[in-house]
Amino acid sequence: MKAILITKKGGPEVLELRETATPVPATGEVLIKIKAAGLNRSDIYSRSSNSYGKKESGEGASGGEIPGLEVSGHVTACGPGVRRWKEGDAVCALVTGGGYAQYIAVPEGQCLPLPEGISLEEAAALPETIFTVWLNVFQTARLRAGERFLVHGGSSGIGVTAIQLATALGVTVFTTAGTDEKCRWCESLGAKKAVNYKTEDFEIELKDVGIDVILDMTGGDFTPKNLRLLREDGRIVFINAMRGNESSVNIAEIMRKRLVLTGSMLKPRDTAFKAALAAEVEKNVWPLIARGAVKPIIYKILPLEEAAEAQRLMESSGHIGKILLRVS
Repeated sequence: MKAILITKKGGPEVLELRETATPVPATGEVLIKIKAAGLNRSDIYSRSSNSYGKKESGEGASGGEIPGLEVSGHVTACGPGVRRWKEGDAVCALVTGGGYAQYIAVPEGQCLPLPEGISLEEAAALPETIFTVWLNVFQTARLRAGERFLVHGGSSGIGVTAIQLATALGVTVFTTAGTDEKCRWCESLGAKKAVNYKTEDFEIELKDVGIDVILDMTGGDFTPKNLRLLREDGRIVFINAMRGNESSVNIAEIMRKRLVLTGSMLKPRDTAFKAALAAEVEKNVWPLIARGAVKPIIYKILPLEEAAEAQRLMESSGHIGKILLRVS
């Protein structure tokens, strides 16, 4: 099969289209012929950072990592013990690397049927962001209807999903973005207020709101501001630290307001955890997609062989929503 391999750590130019062996599904796995694959920031870290190794991504037989954490396509073979799926089924799946390819073997519990009204290609935009948001915002932070929620990076794939899901479930949403255009777009999607963090101080703009839950992918100098914005019993969940891993926090403030600070990485979690999360997503989120309350927002679709250009686009942060790779 053809696959995009990370030939060495570096810029997008290290991504190469190569021939590699087609995987064989093991016990409990299905083989998916991939229609489309979604891009995520983790793909870029796998390519550029030495802290992301081969154990965290798919590895081609010809050497090198195959990035990609979410795919859609048709089941073409089932390993021993597979019960739910059969050859020909249309699915989307959360994977642990290996998505930038023509085929991938996936534990059956990490596959989901296509939500009603969603095309096979569009479905590739769903798994990673929805699994991440449901886990961190609704399971870990226990966001509930009537609360106030802040998500940074509202025009990103995660941000778009978080705004839609929270709004659909009766939450008042606030967000930040890097341009006025993106801010107005986030508000059209359901956010009550979006703040351009490059021209305004989001802490000043939101100081009278009283935030219950923050989903943060920024870290760094935004952290003290986030803590000051949280009301009593507020919760913050870190899923990235794009502004830096280190921050200063006021411990007395955490104690006084009984704040909860936590974080997670979905990628390293085991198969059983991801299967249980998939079941929760299918039960709680798939009906929202079927009725149109949550939609995949796709910015651009590029062919598999243009994976380097797709990652350059993601790194530029000029996009709104998801970037996909189309696999022929």
